[in-house]
Amino acid sequence: MIQTISLQNYTIHIGAIWQQWNALLHSLQPSKIVVLVDENTRKYCLPMFSENTNFEHFFVIEIPSGEQHKNIDTCQIIWSKMMDANVDRKALMVNLGGGVIGDMGGFCASTFKRGIDFVQFPTTLLSQVDASIGGKLGIDFQEVKNSIGVFANPKAVFIEPHFLDTLPAREIRSGFAEIIKHSLIYDAQQWQQIQAITDLQQVDWTHFLVPSLRIKQQIVEADPYEKGLRKALNFGHTVGHAVESYFLQSERPLLHGEAIAIGMISEAYLSYKKLGLAYIELEHISQFLLRIYDEVIIPNIAFSWLIEMMKKDKKNEQDLINFSLIHPIGKVHINQTSHWVEIIESLHFYNELIPQTIITN
Repeated sequence: MIQTISLQNYTIHIGAIWQQWNALLHSLQPSKIVVLVDENTRKYCLPMFSENTNFEHFFVIEIPSGEQHKNIDTCQIIWSKMMDANVDRKALMVNLGGGVIGDMGGFCASTFKRGIDFVQFPTTLLSQVDASIGGKLGIDFQEVKNSIGVFANPKAVFIEPHFLDTLPAREIRSGFAEIIKHSLIYDAQQWQQIQAITDLQQVDWTHFLVPSLRIKQQIVEADPYEKGLRKALNFGHTVGHAVESYFLQSERPLLHGEAIAIGMISEAYLSYKKLGLAYIELEHISQFLLRIYDEVIIPNIAFSWLIEMMKKDKKNEQDLINFSLIHPIGKVHINQTSHWVEIIESLHFYNELIPQTIITN
C-alpha cells in the first residue's frame, strides 16, 4: 500500500515506495547516484535500498552518526569525496538516514556546484514525521543548532516504514517527541489518543505518520520560509535545542527528541505562566513526558549557558527570546517572548519534577 502527500514542489511517498522511486529515477536519468549514509544506515538500510533500486552503480559516502558530526568539517569530507568521484551537476544525491543525514546531505547537495538534485529517504521515526517536510537544510555552527543552512526542496521524499524495524527503542522514543509536539500544537484529539499509549514497542507508527505529516504540511505550505506561522513548529525547541547543545558536550549526549521533551515541559510551564494554560494540562503534559523519557536533571550551573544559547537562536529578534507557546492544548501562539528570569523558573520547574537522587554529568 502506498500513500502520498503532494506539496507544491514535490511529493512524499509513504509505504511500499520502491515502484515510485524507480519511476522517478527513470524520469530523471541522473548521471550518477550518490548515497549518503552513516555506519548504521549502511548496515541496516543500504541493503534494502540497493536491492530495490534499478540503477547500475551508485557511489556511497559514509559519515559518522550523531549530531556532534553535523558541522562544516563533515561537509568538507562529503564535498571532497563528491569532487574526487567527479560528481557532476546532473547527479542525484540520496540521503539515506535520519535527521542529521537529511539536513546535512541536503545542504551539501544544494551547495555543491551551486546545487544538484537530491531525494530524502528518512529512516528514523524522527525524520519520517518531521524532517522530511519543509526544505530546511543545514548544519550546526559554534554549538548553535542549524545556524548555517539554506531552504531547498528535494525532488521527492520516500518513507519506507520497514526501516523503523531496524531502530533501537531509544531512537523510537526520540521520534515520538515530534508526534507529541504536533498533537500539542495542532490536534487535541490526537493528544488524547497519545496519552493512552503505554508501550512504544507495540505502536503501529504508520497510524501516526500521515496525520503528523499533514499537520506539518499545512503549516509549512502556509509559511515556507518561517516568517510567521511556521514558528508554531518550534514549540519545545527553544529550550530543547539549548539543552541538546549542552548535553552534546557531556559523557551522555541526549538525542534530539529527548531534549525536546525537556523543552516541551519547560515551555508548557511558560504557557501556563504567560498565556494561562490550565495547570491540570501542564501536569498532564509533564507526567506523560516523564513517563516516556528518561529523567535528566539540568545542573543549575548550566542555566546561564543555556540562556546565552537561547539568545543566539535564529528565531529571536531585538535580543528578545522568542517562543511558540500553547493555550489550550491543540492551539499554538507564536512570537511569545519571555525574560530570562521566567525561563530559568521554567527550568527549575522541570528539575523539581525529577527525583533528586538522579546523578547527571
